[in-house]
Amino acid sequence: MTRARARAVTATAALVLVTAASTGIALAEEAGAPPSMPAFVGKGLIQVFHQLDARTKLDVADVGGEHRTVLWPFNWKVCTQRPAAGAALAEHTRVSIGVVKKTERCPAG
Repeated sequence: MTRARARAVTATAALVLVTAASTGIALAEEAGAPPSMPAFVGKGLIQVFHQLDARTKLDVADVGGEHRTVLWPFNWKVCTQRPAAGAALAEHTRVSIGVVKKTERCPAG
């Protein structure tokens, strides 16, 4: 087998695996399985808005002790989340995210 053909076979196999994984996710969602909560702790707050459905009930609070209003998601990072990563996100699940400014440390505990 030539190198070019070997690369083509490898690329095709990778595409098949990605397609199968995508189809499996779609089938699980169609079957009524609720999506699971992503792991947000340590990531930027903007990731929460990008990954959660716009219909998700979301509470965001400054947990740095200053009770600041969170206006610009790009300036904040996630310290806490509820529900925990991997938990099922049922239709009416309320998500709570605790944040601090990106330059600050998350509070202990």
